Amino acid sequence: MFGLNENELAILKRLNSPVKIQDFLNKIPINFEENGDTCLSPRMVLKLNKCHCVEGALLAALALRINDIGPPLIVDLTASRNDFDHVIAVFQRYGKWGALSKTNHAVLRYREPVYDSIKELVMSFFHEYMNDDGRKTLRSFSMPVDLSIFDEKKWTIDEEDIWYVPEHLANVEHFQIIDRKQIAGLKKADEIEMKAGSLVEWQSPFAKKNL
Repeated sequence: MFGLNENELAILKRLNSPVKIQDFLNKIPINFEENGDTCLSPRMVLKLNKCHCVEGALLAALALRINDIGPPLIVDLTASRNDFDHVIAVFQRYGKWGALSKTNHAVLRYREPVYDSIKELVMSFFHEYMNDDGRKTLRSFSMPVDLSIFDEKKWTIDEEDIWYVPEHLANVEHFQIIDRKQIAGLKKADEIEMKAGSLVEWQSPFAKKNL
């Protein structure tokens, strides 16, 4: 199925609910890209046992598809120039949207399927989406992108970096969620919010923040 071998398929078949998928993602160490930027396919994430946000979203979307929970959908969240973008996998339950997310931080994580729209789901990330200076940085989002459009490229099992996925995300239409006047009036995070935002699951060899 989708080019996966028996072992890969067995692993993903066990992830037959969004909660199981998210728990599995959480246990995978963060890919800090020590040897340079990567965009690993789901096969390579399983093989190397590491992933960052885009790679985690791809794996989560594939697990949703294999278990007939929904199509393999991902959403691109874009930040201001002084922060990092983020990518999530999204799914529906009883007409409501939820999200699967790979992050090294205490925020920008799993979202329960309780949101009426993609925009409403995205906005749930807004207040905690901040940089190291405590500035709120989420600026826009895409509508869900169905990864099945890349099936001919074998995105599920490609052993080379699949840069065509983030390149596509960069080119799809994005919807602004805040204007310049609103940005100017944003309150910086306070001390306790900054402390919570600094919590990480996996220690980075680099000083930069990794989503």
